[in-house]
Amino acid sequence: MTSAKSPEACETMIDVRAGVDQVDRELVALLVRRFGYMDAAARIKADRGAVRDEARKAQVLDNVAREAEAAGLDPQRLRAVWDVLVEQSIAHEYGQWDDIRGLADPR
Repeated sequence: MTSAKSPEACETMIDVRAGVDQVDRELVALLVRRFGYMDAAARIKADRGAVRDEARKAQVLDNVAREAEAAGLDPQRLRAVWDVLVEQSIAHEYGQWDDIRGLADPR
Protein backbone atom coordinates (compact mmCIF):
# COMPACT_ATOMS: atom_id res chain seq x y z
CA MET A 1 0.00 0.00 0.00
CA THR A 2 1.34 3.42 -0.93
CA SER A 3 1.58 6.24 1.51
CA ALA A 4 -1.11 8.91 1.39
CA LYS A 5 -0.24 12.43 0.37
CA SER A 6 0.41 15.03 3.05
CA PRO A 7 -2.55 17.35 3.70
CA GLU A 8 -0.70 20.17 1.93
CA ALA A 9 -0.22 18.02 -1.19
CA CYS A 10 -3.86 16.92 -1.49
CA GLU A 11 -5.54 18.10 -4.68
CA THR A 12 -8.78 16.09 -4.64
CA MET A 13 -11.21 14.68 -2.10
CA ILE A 14 -9.91 11.23 -3.07
CA ASP A 15 -6.49 12.37 -1.80
CA VAL A 16 -8.03 13.76 1.40
CA ARG A 17 -10.04 10.60 2.07
CA ALA A 18 -7.03 8.38 1.44
CA GLY A 19 -5.08 10.44 3.96
CA VAL A 20 -7.85 10.30 6.55
CA ASP A 21 -8.18 6.54 6.07
CA GLN A 22 -4.43 6.10 6.56
CA VAL A 23 -4.45 8.22 9.72
CA ASP A 24 -7.41 6.22 11.03
CA ARG A 25 -5.49 2.96 10.53
CA GLU A 26 -2.52 4.45 12.37
CA LEU A 27 -4.77 5.69 15.20
CA VAL A 28 -6.31 2.22 15.60
CA ALA A 29 -2.83 0.73 15.89
CA LEU A 30 -1.95 3.31 18.56
CA LEU A 31 -5.20 2.63 20.40
CA VAL A 32 -4.42 -1.09 20.40
CA ARG A 33 -1.13 -0.20 22.08
CA ARG A 34 -2.83 2.19 24.54
CA PHE A 35 -5.45 -0.41 25.49
CA GLY A 36 -2.60 -2.88 25.98
CA TYR A 37 -1.41 -0.60 28.77
CA MET A 38 -4.92 -0.76 30.23
CA ASP A 39 -4.62 -4.55 30.15
CA ALA A 40 -1.33 -4.25 32.04
CA ALA A 41 -2.89 -1.89 34.58
CA ALA A 42 -5.75 -4.34 35.15
CA ARG A 43 -3.21 -7.07 35.77
CA ILE A 44 -1.08 -4.96 38.11
CA LYS A 45 -3.75 -3.24 40.23
CA ALA A 46 -4.70 -5.42 43.18
CA ASP A 47 -7.83 -3.44 44.07
CA ARG A 48 -10.72 -2.94 41.63
CA GLY A 49 -11.33 0.46 43.20
CA ALA A 50 -7.94 1.59 41.93
CA VAL A 51 -9.12 1.28 38.32
CA ARG A 52 -10.82 4.70 38.43
CA ASP A 53 -8.27 7.35 39.37
CA GLU A 54 -9.74 10.82 38.92
CA ALA A 55 -6.45 12.56 39.72
CA ARG A 56 -4.70 10.59 36.95
CA LYS A 57 -7.57 11.28 34.54
CA ALA A 58 -7.24 15.02 35.20
CA GLN A 59 -3.48 14.79 34.65
CA VAL A 60 -3.96 13.00 31.31
CA LEU A 61 -6.50 15.58 30.13
CA ASP A 62 -4.24 18.46 31.20
CA ASN A 63 -1.28 16.87 29.38
CA VAL A 64 -3.33 16.51 26.20
CA ALA A 65 -4.60 20.08 26.40
CA ARG A 66 -1.02 21.38 26.72
CA GLU A 67 0.16 19.23 23.79
CA ALA A 68 -2.80 20.32 21.67
CA GLU A 69 -2.20 23.99 22.37
CA ALA A 70 1.52 23.65 21.60
CA ALA A 71 0.57 22.01 18.27
CA GLY A 72 -1.88 24.80 17.39
CA LEU A 73 -5.05 22.79 18.04
CA ASP A 74 -8.01 23.73 20.21
CA PRO A 75 -7.12 22.31 23.64
CA GLN A 76 -10.76 22.05 24.72
CA ARG A 77 -11.69 20.06 21.62
CA LEU A 78 -8.86 17.60 22.22
CA ARG A 79 -9.69 17.48 25.94
CA ALA A 80 -13.24 16.45 24.98
CA VAL A 81 -11.97 13.71 22.65
CA TRP A 82 -9.61 12.41 25.32
CA ASP A 83 -12.32 12.48 27.97
CA VAL A 84 -14.23 9.91 25.91
CA LEU A 85 -11.03 7.93 25.26
CA VAL A 86 -10.14 7.84 28.97
CA GLU A 87 -13.66 6.80 29.97
CA GLN A 88 -13.58 3.98 27.41
CA SER A 89 -10.13 2.99 28.66
CA ILE A 90 -11.44 2.84 32.23
CA ALA A 91 -14.40 0.72 31.12
CA HIS A 92 -12.01 -1.61 29.27
CA GLU A 93 -9.75 -1.84 32.31
CA TYR A 94 -12.69 -2.72 34.58
CA GLY A 95 -13.66 -5.51 32.18
CA GLN A 96 -10.11 -6.81 32.03
CA TRP A 97 -9.73 -6.60 35.81
CA ASP A 98 -12.88 -8.68 36.25
CA ASP A 99 -11.90 -11.18 33.53
CA ILE A 100 -8.44 -11.75 35.01
CA ARG A 101 -10.00 -12.55 38.38
CA GLY A 102 -12.84 -14.65 37.01
CA LEU A 103 -15.46 -12.06 37.90
CA ALA A 104 -16.80 -11.53 34.39
CA ASP A 105 -20.50 -11.08 33.83
CA PRO A 106 -21.89 -14.56 33.04
CA ARG A 107 -24.18 -13.21 30.28
